[in-house]
Amino acid sequence: MATEIERKFLLADDGWRTQCVRSERLRDGLIAITGNRKVRVRIYAERATLTVKAKTGKSSDAEYEYEIPLADAEELLASHCDGNLLSKVRHYVPFKGFMWEVDVYEGLLSGVMLAEVELQGEDVEVPLPPWVGEEVTGRPEYKKINMHKARLAAGVAAIGASG
Repeated sequence: MATEIERKFLLADDGWRTQCVRSERLRDGLIAITGNRKVRVRIYAERATLTVKAKTGKSSDAEYEYEIPLADAEELLASHCDGNLLSKVRHYVPFKGFMWEVDVYEGLLSGVMLAEVELQGEDVEVPLPPWVGEEVTGRPEYKKINMHKARLAAGVAAIGASG
């Protein structure tokens, strides 16, 4: 079983931008969700993945990710996500031995910016960059599906998740 352990933060400022080493646009679609489990399709520039995640702890998930044909991913996004689609630009920002991912959302979640860092264990101490703000790991209002629902319910009004 693959395990993903990550912590999620709001941004305090744009200081990360000068340290970014790579960026890529991603499109996500939620195919199914039940309880603490979900199935997601994601399209990167030239590849696509199908991911199954199940919550196993505050900051950890069992994660199974498989590459799939790009055409299949496009069809899944178009026909099987019931409008649960998100797009973002992911920026990779190294800091003191850790690779941070800063996601800048577009479309429905425009204005939302979150920083995540993946860890080898839940007890790993991670040095926080000066551009990182409040930790929101495990907070339901910062889960993508909940932000998506909140924006739809509010008519795409901002929900205070920008940095």
